[in-house]
Amino acid sequence: MPSEDPAQTLTKLFDAERAVREAHDAVSSLARQDPERVIAVLERAAKDATALDDEDESSLRLVQIAEVLGELHGPRAVDQLIGILASEDPEARRAAGEALSALAFDRFKDVALGVERALAHLAEGSPALAELPYLLAEVPEPGVAKLLARFLAHRDADAVASAIEALVEIGDPAALPLLDPLAADTRRVELEDEGGTEGDASIAELVAEARTLLAGGQAP
Repeated sequence: MPSEDPAQTLTKLFDAERAVREAHDAVSSLARQDPERVIAVLERAAKDATALDDEDESSLRLVQIAEVLGELHGPRAVDQLIGILASEDPEARRAAGEALSALAFDRFKDVALGVERALAHLAEGSPALAELPYLLAEVPEPGVAKLLARFLAHRDADAVASAIEALVEIGDPAALPLLDPLAADTRRVELEDEGGTEGDASIAELVAEARTLLAGGQAP
């Protein structure tokens, strides 16, 4: 079978991208006119996408759904984005995280309330529990430390570890007392550094390192 002309392939790529942009603009326009109708459709679409056996198709749909949700406001949009953040697909989680981060800068209270709801119902081991603290750490709002304290008290060890790292990223020494209850916590978590090297550590070890960093010292 002869290969396709590269010029034709490129034209198809341009046409496909143009169609995607036009469709996205149409959905965004409808979302401004009738947000409740759009969010209901997106909720059903996300549920259907998550149930698909085709992982690539599921990922594609969830990424697009997350991008549209990022243009909506209100608790249902936030809850649905956190639901996608809890999926097993890394691309979908990335898209949901970016959308939630953008919303948090514009409407922090909406996202904060959504995080509180998520903490009440997300199952232990949910990827969202380990993702949300990093997202919150990027938002310059005084309520972030209070939310991270909720993660520090969670039964999910990965959520606790993420919250510790998030506090270090924020770098506020005033957060040091939040770490006191975890000073002797023996739960262990898997870790991966920037170079991809894997290892593990106890929560107590992470707390000791965090205390050093937050107090202005050097990491051990």
